[in-house]
Amino acid sequence: MDPAIDAIVRRAAILETAPPALQDQVLAEASVRRIAAGSTIFLQGEPAQAVFILAEGWVKLYRVTPSGNEAVVSVLTRGRSFGEAVALRELPYPLSAEAITDATLVRIDAARLRQKMQENPQIAIALLSATYVHLQHLLNQVEQLKARSGLQRVAMFLADLARCEDGACEVTLPYNKALIAGRLGMKPESLSRAFARLREHGVQIDSNTARIESLEALRDLASDDPGKAWSR
Repeated sequence: MDPAIDAIVRRAAILETAPPALQDQVLAEASVRRIAAGSTIFLQGEPAQAVFILAEGWVKLYRVTPSGNEAVVSVLTRGRSFGEAVALRELPYPLSAEAITDATLVRIDAARLRQKMQENPQIAIALLSATYVHLQHLLNQVEQLKARSGLQRVAMFLADLARCEDGACEVTLPYNKALIAGRLGMKPESLSRAFARLREHGVQIDSNTARIESLEALRDLASDDPGKAWSR
């Protein structure tokens, strides 16, 4: 395994708390897959045969509703794992997974992982840690949907993408705007309106680039309590 990929994978929640020797055992049988944007990793309802760690790129997890619409549940990037809970319980995948950019995945066979979990309880502890991380991400998503306006959700999304610490910053949107809207629980037209409103707060959207005048001001907008408006 490439040293850069190996370092990313070992920091993933599913392995981070395991001792190095145990990480070595798990990764010795793992395989690296490089897939193109648009490739399906697994489909909703398929037997869960593997756990995946994303080493590079972006992956979306989604469900197809009874009406045939696609509901984006999560969008993952480098260092995130997925598929643990159902793979360890030998259940079908409840979601579909698709690469939305070219991506590099590390695939860990679920049957072998279950065997190692029985042999060494530290693997089970590591998997519980990964489950907690997933729960925290879901809780954050629910909080954003319930307690933040659409404008604030977009502001937080851009602030989280920024690589700089403060001041002026330029951010490249990692995937298309329709998917960003789905990820943020918005309609595409609502996202467009939010982008337009961000100009008042020093953010210019040009194609797939966001130019931010002040990252501090954007973070303030994202974290402002919407309820304050009632007391003004």
